Amino acid sequence: MRTMIIGGGIGGLTTALSLHAAGLDCEIVEAAEALRPLGVGINLQPHAVRELTELGLDGELAASGVETTFVTFTDRAGNEILALPRGRRAGYRWPQYSIHRGRLQMIMLAAVEERIGPVRTGLRFEDFEQDGDGVTVTLYDQSSGATLRERTDVLVGADGVLSAVRARLHPQGDPLMWDGIRMWRGVAVADRIMDGATVLVSGSNSAGKFVAYHISATDPRLVNWVAEVKVAEGGVIDEEADWSRPGRLEDVAGHYAGWNHRHFDIPALIAASDRILEYPMVDRDPLPYWGEGRVTLLGDAAHPLYPIGSNGGSQAVLDARVLARCLAGAGDPAAALKAYENERLPPTAALLHGHRSLPTDTWVDLVAERAPDGFSDISEVLTEQELAAMADAQHRLTDADVRELNERPSWSVRR
Repeated sequence: MRTMIIGGGIGGLTTALSLHAAGLDCEIVEAAEALRPLGVGINLQPHAVRELTELGLDGELAASGVETTFVTFTDRAGNEILALPRGRRAGYRWPQYSIHRGRLQMIMLAAVEERIGPVRTGLRFEDFEQDGDGVTVTLYDQSSGATLRERTDVLVGADGVLSAVRARLHPQGDPLMWDGIRMWRGVAVADRIMDGATVLVSGSNSAGKFVAYHISATDPRLVNWVAEVKVAEGGVIDEEADWSRPGRLEDVAGHYAGWNHRHFDIPALIAASDRILEYPMVDRDPLPYWGEGRVTLLGDAAHPLYPIGSNGGSQAVLDARVLARCLAGAGDPAAALKAYENERLPPTAALLHGHRSLPTDTWVDLVAERAPDGFSDISEVLTEQELAAMADAQHRLTDADVRELNERPSWSVRR
């Protein structure tokens, strides 16, 4: 059985490594002319780190990323509302890592090239046709202008939020949905924030949110930041959602000019960034089904999530591992893909709806309403029951059950 994977991002690379580990042939086809270490920071949750550890990447992750200790929510001034332990501090057997997305992708790409072979770059997916024996995939070679038609047993669309495979499978009624929040991202060199391993979340989207965390074990002053501001009403958006779209300092800086944060200088951090990226916070409505026959979707192509729970890339890793397990354990590829979809579609759809509700922002807004001039102790503002409810809302967005994950049998399979 041979699988063609469209897309060389985190989901596509994890899929290739997982299929190879299960003894199945595969190849990655990528539209970009070359895979480069682009992007900014990302968090890998313990449930994803477990799977990447089983793929033999734990040493590289530990050497490159920052083992996250806490996610801490504050008001605009930096007064602490809630601090939640992360990774091993929360009882998991595996850590949470904060890491540069580009560095993570290069770690995974090197493993794919060593174990499987080079990614086929510069090939744009155009179309597919399938029959009972396999799938014929049409690709466009962007360097030569040639159209290629190739056969494969299974086709996986792991080509992101603007997935061409998804558009072919679901051509009608599947628009990008925007919640009106504009995001700016950057990386800068700065002094240590808190313990140097905390994801610090300040404010809320309604009046401006700012997220910052360190992302490099080798360069401990490297800080990733995300600014989120609600600038419009939500709805269908025609704007292209391009993660690499350049942003302008003047567009983001004004939203934080009046902030006086106790832990760091937000305007200075923004200004110190060599490059700023701008992105609308978008997703798509959950699909009733992902694929058909021998064709399926994975990661952002299947379930693009608002990036508020540090869980988008982690869910793509889980998709890849379940897909490989299902394909390795069944003789019928179409039945295996259906089993994969049945296992992964319900929890990711629930996460998508959970992210849309922006639950922790609701609690931060309540704090601002009750204590507009700040506070010295959060117990003066929120009750224990309210803090527990806020913690529970955040856990539902990011976490796996600690005991279940620690005790669950491995998903690794061998053929």
